[in-house]
Amino acid sequence: MCGIAGFFNPYMDYKTEELKWKHILEEMNRAQKRRGPDDEGTYLSPICALAHVRLEIIDLKTGHQPMIRRTQGRECAIVFNGEIYNMAELKAELILEGADFHTSSDTEVILTGYMLHGKDYIKKLNGIFAIALWDSVPQELYLFRDRLGIKPLFYTMTGKTLVFSSEIKGLFAYPGVEPVLDTSGLCEVFALGPAKSYGKGVFKDVLEVLPGQCITFDRTSCTEEFYWKLESRPHEDSMEKTIEKTAWLVEDAVKKQMLSDIPISTFLSGGVDSSLVTAICARELKKQGKLLNTFSFDFVGNNRYFQSNSFQPSQDRPYVDKMVEFAGTSHRYLECSNQDQLDCLYKAVDARDLPCMADVESSMLYFCSQVKDFNKVTMTGECADEIFGGYPWFHNKEAFETDAFPWSRSMEPRQTLLDDSLIQDLHMEEYAHAAYEKTIHETPLLAEDTPEEKRRREIAWLNLRWFMVTLLDRMDRTSMYNGLEARVPLADHRIVEYIFNVPWQMKCPDGIVKGLLRHAGEGLLPKEILWRKKSPYPKTYDPAYENLLGDQLKEVLADPNAPIRSLLDTKKVHAFMNSPSDYGKPWYGQLMAGPQMLAYMLQVNYWLDHYKISL
Repeated sequence: MCGIAGFFNPYMDYKTEELKWKHILEEMNRAQKRRGPDDEGTYLSPICALAHVRLEIIDLKTGHQPMIRRTQGRECAIVFNGEIYNMAELKAELILEGADFHTSSDTEVILTGYMLHGKDYIKKLNGIFAIALWDSVPQELYLFRDRLGIKPLFYTMTGKTLVFSSEIKGLFAYPGVEPVLDTSGLCEVFALGPAKSYGKGVFKDVLEVLPGQCITFDRTSCTEEFYWKLESRPHEDSMEKTIEKTAWLVEDAVKKQMLSDIPISTFLSGGVDSSLVTAICARELKKQGKLLNTFSFDFVGNNRYFQSNSFQPSQDRPYVDKMVEFAGTSHRYLECSNQDQLDCLYKAVDARDLPCMADVESSMLYFCSQVKDFNKVTMTGECADEIFGGYPWFHNKEAFETDAFPWSRSMEPRQTLLDDSLIQDLHMEEYAHAAYEKTIHETPLLAEDTPEEKRRREIAWLNLRWFMVTLLDRMDRTSMYNGLEARVPLADHRIVEYIFNVPWQMKCPDGIVKGLLRHAGEGLLPKEILWRKKSPYPKTYDPAYENLLGDQLKEVLADPNAPIRSLLDTKKVHAFMNSPSDYGKPWYGQLMAGPQMLAYMLQVNYWLDHYKISL
């Protein structure tokens, strides 16, 4: 994994001031250095510049980037963040076509494939990636992003110059690109956050390459096109065949994503998703005489404070114990204290460049910092709930009947602490509804869909475009901030393509949540884990944590220079802090309730101050 950056201006000649522009590239690298602590490099042509920082996972010796190839007066250069899991097959095909390789890296496979077949070669890649590729003959720069948006890529225009970067902070390292927040950005933060509109970077004029998109920049134009889009198709497989194919896809995705020149590990919660990934990894490594490292996460003292509810019915530890014994892994139980997650609350903003999922994100960042001490590559069970229908809103009546994001149906909780004049100015409900409606209208449908199946597709599409992307962003930023590569095999695009079109009665047979995935896992897991009721990512229930948040927010409100003061109603905040927390009615997803609202506001204040954001 890595970080990429660069800029392009067809009216410039960067070579005339080479030292100046290389220094800017180095500053862009420095801004993203945590994504790639092992190596870095730059490339400068007269009108295009590329920068790269590297986390060494594949081809540790010869995988340096930017990678450059020259032939018959043509020069192509690439910077690449990601992994190509079908690299071996693609490389074998290219060798049969006469290609020569000088490295064992997937970067060279992409570059060689492009030089032989053009930009459509991107369609052959199975992997996660953000790519910038410069070709000197047509004088075109291409920006590519993987099909599901697992790897980030942002860009902006300053004058006639395109500036791009894996993370937003990389853009701000370019002279003249400033962090500005307009009304639209405030709505992103308060009406949609910690989600954000796809294609937008929240900051004014900051955009995002969309999943499955290729953007071409040349001397006269910018062309946007999609090399991949999710489509609705009739599902013709029997239940037996559907289970069989799902099982094969899951196993193949996990085995493909074990590609690494260094040892891998897995996150293990004791739920069906992470346990399936772990079981397959552990079995494959045992064939090689190797032992899989696994990690589970919890909070100090949670056994005393845990409160069972419909969202979080049970704690993970007993199921983790059973899974460790079953798979025979080398396991470590990691715990996060109140102070750890509070300290990481602001580091999580640094990692995301935005207010994020509060302690749900800060605790993951802390856990990634601990895992990094043992392994630089890990695999997770992320995305199964969005793909296989695991969340409550796939099943409850309210989601079907509410014309709003199912994980954030009411704007009222979001406005609890905000100043009334801000609420009046932002028109938050209208902004959120417009974002929702845009996604609904883009849902791939079949003409023969019943009204019920149509709504199920809409909810599935909303999850893929919004909720899943928010969690993928969390996973990417919290892991890469610590120099850890986290892979998500259940988000293989082949799984998404297939499962999106499986009818609901097959996806959740007999009303069993994620029943198809569980049936596909028969024989891989102990029964009590395979059929365990879903319990999401853990969070602390220790009241002392909320007290810490409250104390910090009081300090912020007492500071006349705190940027968030003008956005909050002090009386509302104090009334909120003096009332009992409601853990049963989250305002975003299943995990973000009262304490997370306080934490989110602390993040917003830090973000406005640290990034010196102009409002």
